[in-house]
Order: sequence, then structure tokens, then C-alpha cells
Amino acid sequence: MTEQGLTIIYTGKGKGKTTAALGIALRAVGYEKKICMIQFIKGSWHYGEMISSKKLEPDFEMIAIGKGFVGIIDDKDPKEEHEKIAKEAIKICSKKIQSGNYDIIILDEINYAVNLGLIELDDVLKLIKSKPPELDIVLTGNYAKDELIEIADLVTEMKEIKHPFQKGQKAKKGIDF
Repeated sequence: MTEQGLTIIYTGKGKGKTTAALGIALRAVGYEKKICMIQFIKGSWHYGEMISSKKLEPDFEMIAIGKGFVGIIDDKDPKEEHEKIAKEAIKICSKKIQSGNYDIIILDEINYAVNLGLIELDDVLKLIKSKPPELDIVLTGNYAKDELIEIADLVTEMKEIKHPFQKGQKAKKGIDF
């Protein structure tokens, strides 16, 4: 008998949403499951999981699509460019979800993409509703919409209590990126 797939959401203002999703991926690879992680937003930045994910291939595939964080730090791209890429990412997500090649699909930072207006909530709801019954799907990012929370099986909200940024410490390799 095939197990029922779950819809999992990691949201909230605290650190650890992507890290929690990567923890699922690491655990699942140990059971020879196939995982695809599609990253919205982060695409043009360099961060540790880009390197470590290669060590988990072929069981773990990571696709970084975005052009980097939208409207902050060094973003000089018009919002329309971010929207175009995010819409392309939705098409890729749909193909991966329907392919039957994966046990788990992680949609990293997709909640941010919805909140920023780069993609439509309805498109994300369609992705979830169209998934094969046995597929587990993980959505990360702050600002998870109520409609997503309602249809999810597991929702965890990360709450920041204390963070080194508050003392002016910069992001640390291996911890923050």
C-alpha cells in the first residue's frame, strides 16, 4: 500500500525554514528517496546548499531559479523580471510534480514569492491540488497564506527569539548561507 503524501509548510519570521526542508531532504536521501528542491528568489546568490546538494546527487536535485532577493540589498532588476522568472519556476514545478520521478518536492521561498506578488496564490494551490497522492510537498518562506495553511497537513511557524543580526553580526557561512 502506498503511503499518503503530505503537504508541509515551514513559515514564520524566525530562521530555519529552508534548513528544516533540507533536513527532510537529507533524511529522505538516507532512505534512497528522490528529492527535487526548486528555489524561488535565491537563484543568483551563492550559498552552501548549492555546493552540498551536488554531493547528494542523483537522489537530490536542486534547481535555483530566482534572480536573488527582490527589492533589497543589491537588487537592480525590475519587478517584472522577477515575476517573469517566478512564473517560469511555477511551470517547472508543475512538470516536476507531475513527472512521477520524485518522492518529495521542496518549493523553497515560494511563500515569499506569493507575498511579493511574483506569482499567484491560485497557481500554488493548483500545484498542491494536482500533486500525485503519494508525493510529499514542502513549502517554505515567511507569510504563508491562510489558504495554504488550511490545506497543509503539517505547518510549523519559526519564531525568532534572539538572533546575532540584532547585535550587528553579519550572516555566517555554514550557518546562515
